[in-house]
Amino acid sequence: MADQETQSERFSDEDATPARKRPRPGERRLQILQTLAAMLEQPGAERVTTASLAAKIGVSEAALYRHFASKAQMFEGLIDFVDQSVIGLIRQVTDREPAGPVQASRIVALLLQFAEKNPGMSRVMIGDALVLEHERLQERINLLFDKIEAQLRQSLKGIESATPTADAQLVASLLVAFMQGRLQRFARSGFKRLPSEHLQAALARML
Repeated sequence: MADQETQSERFSDEDATPARKRPRPGERRLQILQTLAAMLEQPGAERVTTASLAAKIGVSEAALYRHFASKAQMFEGLIDFVDQSVIGLIRQVTDREPAGPVQASRIVALLLQFAEKNPGMSRVMIGDALVLEHERLQERINLLFDKIEAQLRQSLKGIESATPTADAQLVASLLVAFMQGRLQRFARSGFKRLPSEHLQAALARML
């Protein structure tokens, strides 16, 4: 598990290139996304505006729009990061672990650990940060969880039962609802109630 976790990089500015008077192509864009993610990590944070984002970076709002056509496009950049990270983590598990309840359990655990390390991204994943933003953003998050549920169904198809397909669908749906509930609690507790809290015991009950 530990070696899997090292593959999931935190979306932060820890490795960002120091600021220059003239940022290289792509640097300012990355800085905007990193700052937006950091602002979402603040417990009780209000809706991020382009004005507050620009002020945080120390540029004008016009400067933001030289790199992104809209605020929705900025959030799409965060969703792209979440989507790529989630798919990468799932692939790590499926490449190393045979299909079955253990594979499903490890997928859920890694995805919740990813959200725990990236509090701002957890708000994106539950749609909390997308309220009053363009509806296509929430549609993309819904699609992401559909993909997660599809993989969990695939992982659980070998479950011992007279109706394995039906049971796999039921358990996969339950696991996704469990994940979403844990992420909701994490965000609404000001990131105090960790998604990993008693995780293995909870998964053992469900699987």
